Amino acid sequence: MNPRELFGDIDIYLFDQLLKGRITPEKRILDAGCGNGRNLVYFLRSGYKVYAVDRSEEAVAGVRRLGAKLAPDWSDERVRVEPVDKMSFANDSFDVVICNAVLHFAEHEAHFIQMVQELWRVLRPGGLLFARLASSIGIEDKVEPLGASRYRLPDGSERFLVDEERLVKMTEKLQGMMLEPLKTVNVENMRCMTTWCLKKPHILFFEPIEEQRTENKPIGLSPEKEPDTDRVDQDAADRCIQEIRRQQ
Repeated sequence: MNPRELFGDIDIYLFDQLLKGRITPEKRILDAGCGNGRNLVYFLRSGYKVYAVDRSEEAVAGVRRLGAKLAPDWSDERVRVEPVDKMSFANDSFDVVICNAVLHFAEHEAHFIQMVQELWRVLRPGGLLFARLASSIGIEDKVEPLGASRYRLPDGSERFLVDEERLVKMTEKLQGMMLEPLKTVNVENMRCMTTWCLKKPHILFFEPIEEQRTENKPIGLSPEKEPDTDRVDQDAADRCIQEIRRQQ
């Protein structure tokens, strides 16, 4: 089995989180806005508990077929036809929430906040939120404002765009911790994609977003010590290399 068969078409920045040891086999994963499941192949093959949502029935059907093919204990109930801004999962359900190339389809500011709020709601304390989304970072003078934080990009598409200030402020409202600096890729000055990785604290001082649901009010604060990332990174990389060799 070659690496592409093992890992699928996984986002390179999500793969980076895997190598850094932040997504280990015992963790329960949600792909919010899963599309065709491009980011789930390795996790399904490796026995992770994988769940997903997408508003497209066709996409959900495809991921169900993928799960049945790759995961021995698969259940179609793990993938649901649902929008990211209104998911049916209980609070604190997942250790890792993936939201790749979804948030920039927000219709306006309130819609963006609602989607982020839902991602945060279903994420367990101590969990990882991995998001990649279009941004104006690096192409501020090349995008055309359309109102409601939506812009026309140089490639002709229309997106809800964030900038560094918005993501920093949102992180503060969530009381999340950035696991690493924001990373932005400029694609030939046509569009930019930013990676936003947050850790959810175990206990919060107050409700993180004004619109948060009343039944999900966290209190207090508990500081955490980060693991030795150099050691974790090497161990995770070694495991991935061993898995590739084993499958060949």
